[in-house]
Amino acid sequence: MSATAELIEGNLLLKALRKPDRALLEPYFEPTEFNRGDTVFAAGGNISYITFPCERTVVTLLITMLDGRSAETATIGREGAVGGIVSNGGLPASTHAVTQLGGPALRIDSTRLQEAKRVSEPVRNLFSRYADCLLAQVLQSVACNALHPIESRCLRWLMTLQDRLGSDVLPVTQEVLAAMLGVQRTYLTRILRTLQMNGLIEVGRGRITIVARPAIEKAACECHDSVRRHFDAVLGAVYGPTGRFVAFEPPPAPKRPRRSSIVTAAEGLDQ
Repeated sequence: MSATAELIEGNLLLKALRKPDRALLEPYFEPTEFNRGDTVFAAGGNISYITFPCERTVVTLLITMLDGRSAETATIGREGAVGGIVSNGGLPASTHAVTQLGGPALRIDSTRLQEAKRVSEPVRNLFSRYADCLLAQVLQSVACNALHPIESRCLRWLMTLQDRLGSDVLPVTQEVLAAMLGVQRTYLTRILRTLQMNGLIEVGRGRITIVARPAIEKAACECHDSVRRHFDAVLGAVYGPTGRFVAFEPPPAPKRPRRSSIVTAAEGLDQ
């Protein structure tokens, strides 16, 4: 198996494609490696590539304000992709995409993906469904940031990261987590101390350990579960024992009515 083929197996979105549909994309993939903190694309820059995080690579979409403060709007790992998923590429990015956890990735020129979507309905169906799920995650994050307390937002973010890693030990620093949540580190430290006293997490140097996932799910707001339900309904998401995404089983695209049937129906209305 080639290195590209192995990396395709490490991204659930690509893994969900049938072999004939993968073959439309595989020759054009470029393997790459990201370090933590690397910029995938910057706000305002044109996006010419679609990037697929593989294995344990995680990318965060950030909105940065003029005063330098930033907040997370979406976290994407091996379940998805970042870049011009919906557009034809070449459009300016509205967010900053930064590597949260380094590792391998595949990228492809946006025009190649658009061509595959044009000739293959399964490819078009899969990416349309994923784009809908990514938008749902962004919108839920906006609502959560506006309506829910920092404790709930913190738990949501930790579960979101765990879903993409499948490990109880999350390699994230308090400084990074504070930046994702858009709060001061000293304030976050107090929040984490409270969550630890409640037996939900353990805070270590450069890591946060999930101690009681079921208890966290009960203590958190509904936002994380709402996004997971949407992934279930739209992409047929399958989860492992730790909550990690393990597969997508998207339903087929609905069959479009034949043109003759549409014309016949329209004629019937005119009569």
